[in-house]
Amino acid sequence: MNLLVEDNPARRRFEILADDSLAGHIAYQIESGTIVLVHTEVDARFEGQGVGSTLARGALDQLRERGDRVRVTCPFLLHFIERHPEYASVVADA
Repeated sequence: MNLLVEDNPARRRFEILADDSLAGHIAYQIESGTIVLVHTEVDARFEGQGVGSTLARGALDQLRERGDRVRVTCPFLLHFIERHPEYASVVADA
């Protein structure tokens, strides 16, 4: 399965495509110049296949590369960052 994570600023979300089919997304809001990651959703067809983790890594890598200030309220992403402390530096209030 070919996975690609892209930012879709028009919809304010990071999307993951699995073989060109939308497999999930991370919704975000922009508050005072900070990207707030509020919700992660993976299509049921792709659950249990690592799509959520790939989406999290892809989004956090892009945010880190851009130097964005990030706050996380999504429980899935909070747990992901706890398990992968290499991403703690991406979060503004970490």
